[in-house]
Amino acid sequence: MFVKFSTMPKISERAELMPASPIRRLAPKAEAAKSRGIKVYHLNIGQPDIETPIEGLEALKHIDRKILEYSPSDGFLSFREKLVGYYDQYQIKLTADDIIITSGGSEAVLFAFMSCLNPGDEIIVPEPAYANYMAFAVSAGAVIRPITSTIDEGFALPSIEKFEELINERTRGILICNPNNPTGYLYTRKEMNRIRDLVKKHDLFLFSDEVYREFIYTGSPYISACHLEGIEQNVVLIDSVSKRYSECGIRIGALITKNKALRDAVMKFCQARLSPPLLGQIVAEASLDCPRSYAIHTYEEYIERRNCLIDGLNKIDGVYSPIPMGAFYTVVRLPIDDSNRFCEWCLTDFEYEGATIMLAPASGFYSEEDMGKDEVRIAYVLEKNELKRALTILAKALEAYPGRTNK
Repeated sequence: MFVKFSTMPKISERAELMPASPIRRLAPKAEAAKSRGIKVYHLNIGQPDIETPIEGLEALKHIDRKILEYSPSDGFLSFREKLVGYYDQYQIKLTADDIIITSGGSEAVLFAFMSCLNPGDEIIVPEPAYANYMAFAVSAGAVIRPITSTIDEGFALPSIEKFEELINERTRGILICNPNNPTGYLYTRKEMNRIRDLVKKHDLFLFSDEVYREFIYTGSPYISACHLEGIEQNVVLIDSVSKRYSECGIRIGALITKNKALRDAVMKFCQARLSPPLLGQIVAEASLDCPRSYAIHTYEEYIERRNCLIDGLNKIDGVYSPIPMGAFYTVVRLPIDDSNRFCEWCLTDFEYEGATIMLAPASGFYSEEDMGKDEVRIAYVLEKNELKRALTILAKALEAYPGRTNK
């Protein structure tokens, strides 16, 4: 008698290596808490609550097209030409041909990796780093070589000597995020010049994620990778409208480079995915017309939120956060045994006066499993009264958590 055994096809090795998002992984736990009637304060994700510019919303409401067609694979020329003026405000001198519109900054990173890196090639990334960089590297078959910055040093860039120790025949690039997600660190001119010299010496690509340039809270200048002389052909700038205009959902980003051979390579991937979002481009292009007062209000609001959060955190017993100089995140050291366990526990086993908090375990922003075990990333994207309430809940959670340490 023939017996047919059921089989289960195996998923790919790439899928096995793909890390789960530390930002979204606990979302089902948060939804379960809400279903029990618990209010969840979301400090885990960089989703601004500041309203999208009215110019973008009005453009969406008054679309007069009869057909919602494909756009050019590199994005509408009118949008790219308008972006040239935007970047000029920051002394970034571009032409429309230097700009490729992508489906969010995420696609820009992915296409940059796919175009610049062969399977097995290595890129050096200061950590903690935005968790999805690892996912994009896995997608491209590339390897991230982490170089760790520490909370005790304010997450300053490690020495160039430590970078040199990692460089070998497989090294193809360095990736930075400036201002940084998740730490809020802003690279100094001296640090950027050291990176420039390293890139030039070893003929590397410099991938620079600069989506938070509007949010710099110190007197220190914003130094773009595009400001660095002598490596113009090596720089790949990553950008997005998600944060500066509170337009995360329209999925519009940009990949910028003066390297024509690289642009031609990236365009092949752009053509394969056809086009960036039509409606998103319409909203983003219109948003470029929003008045300066919008950016000023947004900036001032984040300054107040940052001050409220950092002051409150450092008043809690056993808690420490350096002062972030940019973006709207901070990495916080807590008196806990395991950040993954603590963040999950807050959603499954804890509530204070009908509410709890959702944080991102910082361990997910490091390549090594034993790093960031007592750290979390907090996004200060809630208004100040909600931040104060979340701080109270955090203090109560730390008092009740069974894995609290004596730090």
